Amino acid sequence: MVKKYFGTDGIRGLANGRKLTSELALKVGQAAGLVFQRGEHRHRVVIGKDTRRSGYMIEYALTAGFNAVGMDVFLLGPIPTPAVAMLTRSLRADLGVMISASHNPYDDNGIKLFQPDGFKLDDEMEQKIEQLLASDLGEEVVRGRQIGRAHRIEEARGRYSEYAKRTLPRFTEFSGLRIVVDCANGAAYKTAPEVLWELGADVITIGVNPDGFNINKGCGSTAPELLQEKVRETRADIGIALDGDADRVVIVDEKGEIVDGDQLMAALAMFWQEQEKLTGGGVVATVMSNLGLERYLNSRDLTLERTKVGDRYVLERMRAGGFNVGGEQSGHIILSDHTTTGDGLVSALQIMALVQSKGKPVSEVCRLFETVPQLLTNVRYESGAPLEDEQVKKAIAAGKEKLGKSGRLVIRASGTEPLIRVMGECDDETLVTNVVGDIADVIKGAAA
Repeated sequence: MVKKYFGTDGIRGLANGRKLTSELALKVGQAAGLVFQRGEHRHRVVIGKDTRRSGYMIEYALTAGFNAVGMDVFLLGPIPTPAVAMLTRSLRADLGVMISASHNPYDDNGIKLFQPDGFKLDDEMEQKIEQLLASDLGEEVVRGRQIGRAHRIEEARGRYSEYAKRTLPRFTEFSGLRIVVDCANGAAYKTAPEVLWELGADVITIGVNPDGFNINKGCGSTAPELLQEKVRETRADIGIALDGDADRVVIVDEKGEIVDGDQLMAALAMFWQEQEKLTGGGVVATVMSNLGLERYLNSRDLTLERTKVGDRYVLERMRAGGFNVGGEQSGHIILSDHTTTGDGLVSALQIMALVQSKGKPVSEVCRLFETVPQLLTNVRYESGAPLEDEQVKKAIAAGKEKLGKSGRLVIRASGTEPLIRVMGECDDETLVTNVVGDIADVIKGAAA
């Protein structure tokens, strides 16, 4: 079954656009509520959100939908996505919901769903909800005393903060460290600075004044230039950039240079291997991770297992193979000893603990391999399926032949935006630039 609403990370789109409306949110609440009602107990759902203005509209619509099918709703307010996953478990909820479009601009929004164990839904569950969305749910609503209630949980942020700190070894503190943290005017705008300060760090903040429209705007993990400049200006030891819902992180070293998710996964894997904590014999990452990471891990007798793009696919493979380190190049780091999803703050805390234990600067501790020249180009399209075009298929085949066994080519449609992503990597930078450019030009022609 082809899914109409769910993409690689829940339901996402322009708020009040063709796809994501308050009407759809109402029906998602009803459909998901019905799917996750099991047993005779009073069912409950937790709902968190980031700082987008449209979050209010979607929050209230979802609440109405859940209440209409007899579920009680616990509203968490602005809070990171991993906090929703954690609180779904700790509050013994039947379902968790995060309202966010992650790193997208403010006018987009999305709905992410979590199972009672804090893990994201699998394809089967999403398809069950899709089937209900396509049906008339008018006869499924409850009446009278069965209608659900809504409650606001004031201590939600504090509970997550304590949880994040407990992922560190006992008595860990970061006194003497100067940290710049960029919260992208998003969900962690209060949580991240508070946790870092409580652990003793000297904290300098960016992106902590959300107004409903400035989430991810010129800041955060997708726009780290401001963070890089601030780290250099203040001579900080480390810079931390989160995205809008704080499930991903980008680190900036003391020189103001970016350390991406591939380097972070390598550093944590080696650190945990030294401590005999690494499980699974390697790391799980997506097809987008750099070939340099794979070569480095192989040289240390560790494996790199690749999945399709999406942190839930990484996590599925981690659970199946017993891995406890995985993630995406973009900074979705999953440390399954601590979390059930990507957690930017927890990942940053683990990196800081690593840096502190080594007594060396970030630039030395978190740069373990030379990256292979990699180029990613995004081609926007309005409609249709450009990858089905015959000329595009021929261009892709020609590109793969040119790169041969010394490189990789990954072309895919984004699951969250109308984009075709063209990624190539090869030791010959000129060759990969030409190959990616040629394919992108053909796709642009097909998408015109």
